[in-house]
Amino acid sequence: MHIAAFVFHWGYIVAAISILGGMAALSHILLRHRDHRSAAFWAALVVLSPLVAPLLYLFLGINILRRRGRHYRREHFEPWHDPVPANPLPFPPDSGAARDHQHLAVTLDKISRFCFAHGNRVTPLQNGEEAMPRMLQAIRGAKTSVSIASYIFEALGIGSEFVTELTAAVKRGVDVRVMVDDAGTRYSWPPVVDALQAAGVPAKRFMPNHFLLRLITMNLRNHRKIMVVDGATAFTGGMNIREGNMLTRNPHHPVQDLHFEITGPIVAQIQRVFVEDWAFCAGETLDGAKWFPQLDENGPASALGIVDGPDEDMEVMPAAFFAAINAAKEEILIATPYFLPTAVLMAALRLAAIRGVKVRILTPKVNNIPFVAWAAQTLYPQLLQVGCRIFESPPPFDHTKIFIVDGVWSFIGSTNWDPRSLRLNFEFNVGFYDRELATLLREIFREKRSISQEVTRESLDAAPLAQQLRNGFAKLFIPLL
Repeated sequence: MHIAAFVFHWGYIVAAISILGGMAALSHILLRHRDHRSAAFWAALVVLSPLVAPLLYLFLGINILRRRGRHYRREHFEPWHDPVPANPLPFPPDSGAARDHQHLAVTLDKISRFCFAHGNRVTPLQNGEEAMPRMLQAIRGAKTSVSIASYIFEALGIGSEFVTELTAAVKRGVDVRVMVDDAGTRYSWPPVVDALQAAGVPAKRFMPNHFLLRLITMNLRNHRKIMVVDGATAFTGGMNIREGNMLTRNPHHPVQDLHFEITGPIVAQIQRVFVEDWAFCAGETLDGAKWFPQLDENGPASALGIVDGPDEDMEVMPAAFFAAINAAKEEILIATPYFLPTAVLMAALRLAAIRGVKVRILTPKVNNIPFVAWAAQTLYPQLLQVGCRIFESPPPFDHTKIFIVDGVWSFIGSTNWDPRSLRLNFEFNVGFYDRELATLLREIFREKRSISQEVTRESLDAAPLAQQLRNGFAKLFIPLL
């Protein structure tokens, strides 16, 4: 009798918690969720499973994380204003540049909290064999400061060489600061932050939460890849510091990638992004000539830093991508490891192809996250139908991120074409107006495409039914990927 009463009592409690949790989750979805498709997904899940779904929404819901992220910068230090004097756009109104390109420059200038910086030089670095030695050499030559932010920074392999050089830099009097995303530290053991701190190198984890807090904030990842030496030479792009990038060493999980060495006034913007994140992590403000020296123009590229993340007032990078697609008149080239664009970006790509723009998309044939690749394949028919061409590159896994418009605009950085990167992660990209850089990137894209396999409607239709069902199931989870 007592057992039956106990079960009856707890049944009421669980039912009450379920109802209250479901009502709270639904209220939040209806009032604050921006993406109507994602909102519909969550609402249906909450209705079908009012006990479990509210907990999942707490851990994975976009808006809860966005509200926390939006305050992270404002609560910890004063807003910063671009120290680079307000420059004109990359070209004067009478330069003969296409009107759509002028409009794109105006749009980027409006949505970014930085302004255009002119006179920059950019060098693409393919794979770890080109990027890592240049970065290590820069650290060895550092005289005043080194700042590094990386999503993944392994302590072993090539990462141990970075630890050695950073330790040596500190010993000779260079100010060094290193920041690694907390989730990213779990990709290898031992954590590099511990190794750096033991060697006397100031290093911090980004949002080092544990247990339930880690679950709630697991989508607040600092995905940025930034290294600045003496405030004058920057490295950024999509490459993490890990042994897998060193292809000639035959790593266990080889990864192709692309990084960039940058000099010129734009470096101040890249440094500022690191300084903001470091102030949040360490409560320390980095300023002065050691971190922000006078930078002279030394190249042909006009550039603009584009910062995005849940702390921004709008989804900046999706807006920039959308504007760039709409400005295209001749060609759009996209290389990305994960291709799950938002519905708006999908529509923009389709319309670009319909109006005659050549749209070419390159993505890995074998993905390190198969579930993402399965879901992506369900989007291909919509693009192929209007003339877009899609190519799948052979192994090793290609983590390269390239976005080129009309052979003059290039966007490089850490952002992938997937919901996590476009809406949740802290990302950093640079938009360049420079025909020379775009030509170099177009050649890299062409070389990759030449060894890739083109996806056709026939090949998709010929896939086994089991594979098509698998892909359709993965598509249901696109809002979470």
